[in-house]
Amino acid sequence: MYIEILIVAFIIFFAFEYSGVVSTARFVNDYQDVLMRFKEDDYDFLVKARYGGEVDINALYNKRIQNAMLVMGFSLFILIADLSYLTIILAILIAIAVFKLPYLDLKSYRRKHMHEIDTQLPYYLKSLEILIQHYTVPVAIGKSVETAPSIFKEGLQKLIDSINGGDSSIEPYMQFAREYPVRDSMRMMRLLYRLGLGKQERKQEQLITFSKTISSLQQKARETKYKNRLEKMESKTMTMLVCTGIGVMILMVIAILMTFSV
Repeated sequence: MYIEILIVAFIIFFAFEYSGVVSTARFVNDYQDVLMRFKEDDYDFLVKARYGGEVDINALYNKRIQNAMLVMGFSLFILIADLSYLTIILAILIAIAVFKLPYLDLKSYRRKHMHEIDTQLPYYLKSLEILIQHYTVPVAIGKSVETAPSIFKEGLQKLIDSINGGDSSIEPYMQFAREYPVRDSMRMMRLLYRLGLGKQERKQEQLITFSKTISSLQQKARETKYKNRLEKMESKTMTMLVCTGIGVMILMVIAILMTFSV
């Protein structure tokens, strides 16, 4: 009897959800400000790093909330025959796990592609040098937005809007660095800000210093890439040697046992 009631409850719930009588999406939209407090600090950056700057981050986050709520409701339905504080806590923990899984997947993607993600900013700044030779730093950044990597476009536009709005401090540059926390982002944006402050007659000298520093960061990124690749190859070699050694030992044991059995 319990199974029949459970099935009927599922059907009614999903019928209401499909028809819009009950809507988790509407609930998420109504309480958007509250639910946003649970968003991880680096979630926006991780989404952009994986899917590019054009993706709707809020839509993806809302989907996480909806899935977690549906799973919690499903868990409570399953455990309704033995409902207690313990089962309610269990349903909440399952919902939290479902909510966190996409974020953990993004973190895993960043670890696997850390080199590619971290090198995008120095390569972008290297390409910015040509424009800076002919324009001021803010104008050069504005002209580079269209050709910049998609991950940076929104942040660069915010940076330009802040400068055009009258903020001549370092804060817009630091805000960009915080929004895109790749390796050495703070240092690179400080360099870019100082280059923009320099006098016009010393611009070429400062640009050479800027270029050398960015080239050094690119070289550092390449060295890190080769180091990681070497460590991965060493790890695979060690694993192969261990497996080979274990295989040889197993064959020797089998041969000894067969010898004694004869």
